[in-house]
Amino acid sequence: MNTYFVEKAKMTLAGVSIRTTNEAEMGPDGGLSQLWETYFQSNIAGQIATVNPEYIYALYTDYESDASGAYTVVIGHEVAEERHLEGSQLEEGELEENELVESELEESKLEESQLVENQFTYAAVPESKYMVFKTKKGPVFEVVAQAWGEIWAYFKESGKVRTYTGDFEIYDSRNFDPADTQVEIYIAIE
Repeated sequence: MNTYFVEKAKMTLAGVSIRTTNEAEMGPDGGLSQLWETYFQSNIAGQIATVNPEYIYALYTDYESDASGAYTVVIGHEVAEERHLEGSQLEEGELEENELVESELEESKLEESQLVENQFTYAAVPESKYMVFKTKKGPVFEVVAQAWGEIWAYFKESGKVRTYTGDFEIYDSRNFDPADTQVEIYIAIE
């Protein structure tokens, strides 16, 4: 697996989210595949103003502890921070979940399966130094799972220290083929 280092500025992502653990994802109760289905059915990029809409992010944030604890996954797109904050600021690593209350849903006559901007999770990703792991080409779920296994093993053995402030995968939708794709995984480090 190819690796390189990069520094990235702070960014804000909007998307759909779940709270999970690696243990849950390795068993029958894993929710990531359903979260991806929700993302693809939601047409997020068509509902909000995104920065570089061709890039899909899978953000791992709000870590309880480290790779063995609970964390939140947000699948979505980068947005301009000012777009949704209306004068307020998200703190680095902070999540903002806006849910419509049932009466608002009834008033707007939206079907339950239809998403609107207020149902997205917003996540602030702090400025950070990243070690980027580029997967080999292959079936997406296979190469990503293999890459994460190699990432966990690498950080167990190396002197590099993860910050757990926000790690993410980037998928380029312009040439995305689930049967043969390559993904970059950004791991925040000290």
